[in-house]
Amino acid sequence: MNKKRQVAKYILFDFFAALISWSIFYIYRKEVIEPQKFGMDIPIEFTTRYFLGLLIIPLFWLTIYYVTGFYKNIYHRSRLIELGQTILTTISGVVIIFFVLLLDDTIHTYKNYYQLFFTLLGLHFGFTYLFRLILTTRTIHRIHSRKIGFNTLLIGSNEKAVKIFTDMATQVRPAGNFFIGYISVDNDTETELSNYIPKLGNINQLEEVIENNDIEEVIIAIETVEHEKLSDILTVIENRQITIWGIPDLYDFLSGTVRINTIFSSPLIKISNGLMPGWQENVKRLLDVILSLIAIVILLPVLIVLSIIIKATSKGPVLYKQERIGKFGKSFTIYKFRSMVDGAEENGPELSSRTDSRITAIGKFMRKTHLDEIPQFYNVIVGDMSLVGPRPERKYYIDQIIKKAPHYTHLHKLRPGITSWGQVKYGYASDVGQMLERLPYDMIYLKNISLYIDFKILIYTLMACFKGNGK
Repeated sequence: MNKKRQVAKYILFDFFAALISWSIFYIYRKEVIEPQKFGMDIPIEFTTRYFLGLLIIPLFWLTIYYVTGFYKNIYHRSRLIELGQTILTTISGVVIIFFVLLLDDTIHTYKNYYQLFFTLLGLHFGFTYLFRLILTTRTIHRIHSRKIGFNTLLIGSNEKAVKIFTDMATQVRPAGNFFIGYISVDNDTETELSNYIPKLGNINQLEEVIENNDIEEVIIAIETVEHEKLSDILTVIENRQITIWGIPDLYDFLSGTVRINTIFSSPLIKISNGLMPGWQENVKRLLDVILSLIAIVILLPVLIVLSIIIKATSKGPVLYKQERIGKFGKSFTIYKFRSMVDGAEENGPELSSRTDSRITAIGKFMRKTHLDEIPQFYNVIVGDMSLVGPRPERKYYIDQIIKKAPHYTHLHKLRPGITSWGQVKYGYASDVGQMLERLPYDMIYLKNISLYIDFKILIYTLMACFKGNGK
């Protein structure tokens, strides 16, 4: 499966649906509405306003779909839910277009407003949902015929695991799970499940199995007495881009926590690793890019001046780059203005402090005002980082941290940030001990993440920059 290609198909068809519906609506206004106003036939002329609309209107619709999270989980589609989403977004978008572009039209009678609104609504919804229905139906049929699916790992080897496998393997309309194999919680060698799918290892090899087999979904099928191992399992897989399912027990049914949206599937609980509502997550990413671009433009003179001073006052490159660990544990290259002498870490990784002799004169000023972080706006734009999120660390230090705090890996569910709650409350860490002291603040952020919290952290970060509280 090629997820990017599938997303591109939806985007392309949504673009053409918006383009076609706006073109027909434009002709409708010329043929039906304007003759009522002027009392004569109006020739159809495709003016500059029409061609400008062909560019702006489709982009407007694509932005709405992106913000509302339509292009996420593109292979996990329900046509009924998709119908509801399309109706709601179409109504919202048409209301915005009507008040921004159409309300100032001179009309013959107020009834023309209703005609304009419902015509645009019907045209846009009709073409948009028609194209989506075709794409989604084709995808669902390919999943049901087992032509495409998701590499799935089963955790557990007991009767529950056997039952869930046989149930899903014999479904009339399968959910698209391709079982690559299973791993056992204990070190047992042979189980009944081995008759159906291969054993890939035990719980201690979970991370290696996931990486080597390109796992997309995990189903946890362990006994109640084994639930103490659940935390260790989730620590490994929750910080990855993997859909996690669990088997509900009687308590889950009685408490009403089991929700299913497909009639033929086995009842499973989705253990969501989404930390924010879809629309907030997309708005956060959109704001990251927009605010970073604005910051680079505004700070361009500062960027140029600092580059000249750094180059003139010490030997070495203007920018300092380093490998850090980001979202889902993937490494990336972070960029900063060089604030230390060139070759400051020739003898290996070493954190800095206020009295560090390796820091240059201009470096001390940049660190106090956080101006050395300006190049990281590039990291934000390309998607390696966010404006707000836990500070990214090097693998060298992460390996030391997780020995004392294994739950640190939960922070890898997020894009790392230029600033963070931990940095605002605690500041930069000069050793692993201080990193561990700062960790609770980042864990609090993980559990309370929202756009509101992000804005508060950004405000306090700006205050710290102006006060020169950095170190």
